[in-house]
Amino acid sequence: MAARRRGNSGLVYSTDRGRMCPKCGKPTPQCSCGRGSSPPKGDGVVRVAKETKGRKGKGVTVITGVPLGGQELKELATRLKQKCGTGGTVKGGVIEIQGDHRDVLVDLLSENGWTVKRSGG
Repeated sequence: MAARRRGNSGLVYSTDRGRMCPKCGKPTPQCSCGRGSSPPKGDGVVRVAKETKGRKGKGVTVITGVPLGGQELKELATRLKQKCGTGGTVKGGVIEIQGDHRDVLVDLLSENGWTVKRSGG
């Protein structure tokens, strides 16, 4: 097993398990503290769009470009789902909210101080 260490902070990478979270010490895909995943890099604009592809005609509101990562993104998604009164999920740094709630979500996200654009039709 080859491993790299960074200073006194512990294991950073292992060939057996890959990249490690510096806080909890678990592999980043199994990180439970939320620190192992970093926020996505982007242009600083949060985009809110409606998608129906691959969902048998059912629409979902998709939110991309949110400058949060890990647990913070999941907590934001939970608050947004509660405000809309519907379900949803977080997949690959993208928040999906069931139904067409673009107008409500643009207002809610703007309150956080982010630049929010309504994209798509």
